Formats: sequence, C-alpha cells, structure tokens
Amino acid sequence: MRALLTGASGFVGSHVRTALIDRGAEVRCLVRASSPRKNLEGLDESELVVGDLRDRASIARALDGCDALFHCAADYRLYVREPEEMYASNVEGTRNVLRAASAAGVGKVVYTSSVGALGLRHDGQPADETTPVSIDDMVGHYKRSKYLAERVAEEWVERGLPVVIVNPSTPIGDRDVKPTATGRVILDFLRRKTPAFVDTGLNWVDVRDVALGHLLAAERGRPGDKYILGHRNLSLEEIFRRLERLTGLAAPRVRLPHWIPLAAAAVDTGWARLTGGEPRVPIDAVRLSRYKMYFDPSKAVRELGLPQTPIDEALRRAVEWFWDNGYAERPAGR
Repeated sequence: MRALLTGASGFVGSHVRTALIDRGAEVRCLVRASSPRKNLEGLDESELVVGDLRDRASIARALDGCDALFHCAADYRLYVREPEEMYASNVEGTRNVLRAASAAGVGKVVYTSSVGALGLRHDGQPADETTPVSIDDMVGHYKRSKYLAERVAEEWVERGLPVVIVNPSTPIGDRDVKPTATGRVILDFLRRKTPAFVDTGLNWVDVRDVALGHLLAAERGRPGDKYILGHRNLSLEEIFRRLERLTGLAAPRVRLPHWIPLAAAAVDTGWARLTGGEPRVPIDAVRLSRYKMYFDPSKAVRELGLPQTPIDEALRRAVEWFWDNGYAERPAGR
C-alpha cells in the first residue's frame, strides 16, 4: 500500500505514520511549510510534499501514485480569533482532499473526525455512533467545523468514494508536541499549575491504539460507517489521582463549581481578544467541561479489533515524554 497521510506532524498523525510504516506501507506526508518538524524527523524528500489543504494542486501532486488516503490534518484549537480560518481548513480543506482522492481513484480513504462531532446522551450514559446530534449541539467553532466536515465526508460517500470515518475520543501518550488541549491538562499537572478541578469527564484512549484504529478502519471498516476510537470513561478527578500515583505529585483535592472557571475564562478570553493574545483557559474549553463526554467504543472493538491498552500505560508515556523533552521538570527520584 502506498498511502498519503495528512497531518503527519501532529499528535495523532505522527503515530498513524509509524503504524503504517510498521505494517510495511509506503507513506507520503502532506505538510504545510510552517508545520513543526519534530514529529517529521527522519523523513526524506520522497516521503514529504509541502502543500496545504486549501491548495488543490498540492493535494493532487501528493496523491499521485497513492492507493490510500489517511486524512488526519485539522485545525484543532479551542480559541480562534478568525473562525473563518478554521472552517477553511477543516471543512473546505476536507472537501478539497476528498475531491482530489475521488479524481485520483483512491481505493481506501479514512477520514479522522472527532467524538466532538457526535451527540451526547441526556441520561448520562455513554453515547455511540448512532446517538442523535445536530449542529445546534456543537459548542464552539472547532466542534462545529468537525461536524460540518463529517457532512462533507458523507456527501463523498454518496458519490461513491469509499470513506470510512473514525472518531477518536481523547488520545493521550507521547509526541504531543503542541501540546493538544488534553496534553495541556497533563502538562499543567506536571508543572503544578492545577490547584483545583471541575466535575467533568472524558473517554480516554492510548494514541497508539487510535493510530492502529486508522489502519484497521482501512482494512475492515465499512465505507460510510463511523467508528469511535476510544477506551475508558474517566472523570478528571480520576485522571489526576492516576497521575498522582504515576508521578508522586499531589493531585488537586478542591472541586470548583463550574461558574467560577467560567467567569475566569470569560475575563481571560475577553482580554485576549482586546490584546491579540491567547487565553490561558479558552471559554469554549470551560463550556465543554460542563458535560461528561462519555462514549462507547464497542463497535470499533467488535468490528475492527481496536486494541484497549490500559490508560495508565498511555499516561506514563505522556508523562515521561514531557519530562524527557523539557516540557516540565522531572521530580527528584523519578
């Protein structure tokens, strides 16, 4: 298999690249000129095409000779000053990539969406791929853009393009160079900047399982179907307790009512808009924390064979990677 991979410089994309290479695939990576290069070390010119999701010609060049496409690239931010930039990448960029894949006759396409584009159950039970959802349920521009991008993918399925949609939950592990919003939760804990927590929860999964899930989706997934790539539903408090056991650092014990961080985030985000900076805690992140985003990955486990690596193993790798790469100071004796 010769595959084009978008988003290879990112957290999930870099692990998809590794998984593809381990399976013997030839991998070509489409990256922007401004993409960070840390996760691209070791690439030669034959494996790298500099381009952009908004540049159709660069996508066509990158797809030349490829029989598979893994579209992992996305603008993932919970605060964006110019929302149209996010929609141009996540929605129109997806349209451009899938249009080019159709023109090139690509036989396998995996589109990386997010559980953020799925519905939640009002009774608190884990949601699945069939839980009803509408754009009115989307909080913030990132979730809205991913919801709309899924609709684009479904349009191309109707046109005959064999697109399988995967919805990763909350990946954790090594190589989170940016880091992602979830990585910042771990990193703030390691830097001892987490004095309290709110009552929220997420579905957590090893990023390496997510990467392998992409390959399994290409091999076994049904075009037009969605697969939640997830594992354990855990509260934020439970995650901090696990990090305490792994690192020896004290977990926060104070639980805040949501209105306190919401008010602080509103001020912080407002100030960022005035000054042109970035808020430390975007208001959309706090709004999202009001919901327990619990999901049921059993369809992917059953139909794809998605692995379920223990969460503590993924947390350990994340912690060690942040320490080894100078993101946080390693405590004495660790």
